[in-house]
Amino acid sequence: MLIASFVLFIVFCWAVAHFYLSGPSLAQFDQTLNVPHNHERHASPAHSDVIEKLQLLSQGTGTGSRLSRMRAAMDSIGDSADLEDITLTAVNTPNVKGEWVVATNSEPDKRLLYIHGGAFMLGSPLSHRTITTKYARLLGVSVFAVDYRMLPEHGRLDCLADCQDAYRYILENGPEQGGAATQLLISGDSAGGNLALVVTAWARDQGLRKADGVIAIAPATDNTFGSPTLRKNADTDPLLGPTLGKLIRLPRAVLLYFSWFSTRLRPTDTRVSPIHGDLSRLPPMLIQASEAEMLLGDARRYTNKANAQGSTVKLETWNHMVHVWHVFEPDLPEAKQAFEHIARFVENLPATAAEAAPEDLQSAQR
Repeated sequence: MLIASFVLFIVFCWAVAHFYLSGPSLAQFDQTLNVPHNHERHASPAHSDVIEKLQLLSQGTGTGSRLSRMRAAMDSIGDSADLEDITLTAVNTPNVKGEWVVATNSEPDKRLLYIHGGAFMLGSPLSHRTITTKYARLLGVSVFAVDYRMLPEHGRLDCLADCQDAYRYILENGPEQGGAATQLLISGDSAGGNLALVVTAWARDQGLRKADGVIAIAPATDNTFGSPTLRKNADTDPLLGPTLGKLIRLPRAVLLYFSWFSTRLRPTDTRVSPIHGDLSRLPPMLIQASEAEMLLGDARRYTNKANAQGSTVKLETWNHMVHVWHVFEPDLPEAKQAFEHIARFVENLPATAAEAAPEDLQSAQR
């Protein structure tokens, strides 16, 4: 009797995971995209230096708990950012915290919301200053790096709520004064890429002004652990492999329950898994990822599904690169190249209503 009850319990748990938690199969979106560039046979010599630096940082620095040491280590990456022509302005309101990153050529009405990565537990505006300062200089925009609440002190939806508030904030607020944005961009990496994609769809559904363009760097898009590259690339991903690679060896049913209990949301909930939502009518998007990283499949599936639903999403991949290699610009040539592609993407975005010539507006109104 006891054995039979145990077997029934196992079958019940499996059924819940299979039919309720995993959601529909996304295997039809696994086809490889045609990305003819960035497939150099070998990484630059500087990439080896990056891997060595990451191995040292993974050990943590300073004192305190392991989490606090890891946070300090990640923030130390931002210490190398060049701030010579950059103005940093802290924002600390009841609803929005973060910092404006403004270069001498930044226009106050052209704004970019940046959402940092770090597995929803690490990172800050400081840790990603090599990226935000690069955006400010390269694109001539005023960058708002949101300092959102993180796990485990807060819940996953708290992370999202802070990013939604930051989106609303930059619609009408610049680094110096109020006023509507003439150009609006949103970007994020890894966990921040996940939040950027969720916020983008949320803004569309709320009837808010949509972003003019979205740049997602190696975003996590699916909390159901369904992508084949999570396992396939575990040994080639020097950043995520040592941690996420161990977790992914567990049966998928166990991972689904872990996702459910840790977020208190069904793994297919679009607030944590943007790929399971409506991907139509999204702004133009550029997604960049490494062919060697575990999250490649998340990026590929999202791109394929979004394009199938009528949105315009382009995926670019680099061979051999570490997850979010952009943070090591300017020391890494491949990071410089990736930013050049981002600049080209932004340059080719359709003109916004505020930028369109008067005759274009009159023509559109007819």
